[in-house]
Amino acid sequence: MEAAHLPQEEMLAVGAKKQILYIGIPKETVFQETRVALTPQGVQLLVSHGYRIVVETKAGETAAFSDNDYSEAGAEIVYDPQSVYKADIVLKVAPPTDFEIQMMQRRQTLFSALQLTVQPKNFLQRLMNKKISAIAWDYIKDEERIYPVIRAMGEIAGNTAVLIAGEILSNANHGPGLMFGGISGVSPTEVVILGAGTVGEFACRAAIGLGASVKVFDNSIYRLRRLQDALGHRVATSVIHPEELHKSLRTADVAIGAIRGAGGGTPCVVSSKMVSAMKEGAVIVDVSIDQGGCFETSRPTNHDQPTYTEYGVIHYCVPNIASRVARTASYALNNIFTPILLRIGEMGGTESVIKNDPGFRSGVYIYNGILTSKLLGEAFKLPYKSIDLLSAAM
Repeated sequence: MEAAHLPQEEMLAVGAKKQILYIGIPKETVFQETRVALTPQGVQLLVSHGYRIVVETKAGETAAFSDNDYSEAGAEIVYDPQSVYKADIVLKVAPPTDFEIQMMQRRQTLFSALQLTVQPKNFLQRLMNKKISAIAWDYIKDEERIYPVIRAMGEIAGNTAVLIAGEILSNANHGPGLMFGGISGVSPTEVVILGAGTVGEFACRAAIGLGASVKVFDNSIYRLRRLQDALGHRVATSVIHPEELHKSLRTADVAIGAIRGAGGGTPCVVSSKMVSAMKEGAVIVDVSIDQGGCFETSRPTNHDQPTYTEYGVIHYCVPNIASRVARTASYALNNIFTPILLRIGEMGGTESVIKNDPGFRSGVYIYNGILTSKLLGEAFKLPYKSIDLLSAAM
């Protein structure tokens, strides 16, 4: 009884044990993928927290980051890609190729884009066979429940689409010799933007900033209203009605396609007939081409041969516009990935973050070899389990 009144040892909650991460950054091998997942600044911050970072030689070269930049930041530079794929976490931009999956180790964690529209069934099966945990960075949500990487790349694509259109309109690129925007006494450039999401919003901002006359089309009144609020002033908007769209395209100097499909494909809203009625020398920049494009005349091009002409209208249909400004895009990716990697270390590993962070969990499509994406399971007729149920059992 007396022992009950003796001073007792204070019981403190024990937090998750910090984990020192071992991260590999391979050189991207997909055609014209010029971005890199971490910049030297991000590497330096992670190394200062004790992380081990292995970077394949020339991984940052196309984004103007040298091996010396990474080495001075504390990364180990390796000259054999297989050395990168010995890391616990592989962090890359594009989805892994067949050869890269072959180099991966059992029970590794992979961070990359998913790109649903281009992944074959055996891509998933091979990752599952190796018991990989795969996180699609384009499906991770932040604390505001938005997709930060898609948002960042959308901002870049919207701004860059307007700059591209301006280049194509100039004499230097055999365009009609128009300056994008307008000056006193000269009618402004007319721009039609299809889609009022992030790409459409930032294309609109850039075009208005240069003095262009802009009209935005979208089938969501909510998105059109949100765009008006975000811009802070009135801009011409319309739902996508064929007659109204046809009328606006006939006088447009530039048309930017920025529609995103809910199910992985973009609806084609501009017919060949509408394109044929556009002005000679008008420019189409189809940012939606990575999901099929929203112009019937669109077909994918690349950064080496980015344009072609149909019905006298110049088409720019490069799927990966962000790789045109690889350094800026890499900084944007780094600013999102670095805090995530720090949080993984602080919380004791990827599994702990999956269990406790629903936004991060939304990016998981394979967990320890188990497919967790309903969309992928139904598309490829593969068995899947809910990541929420799996995380509850952790």
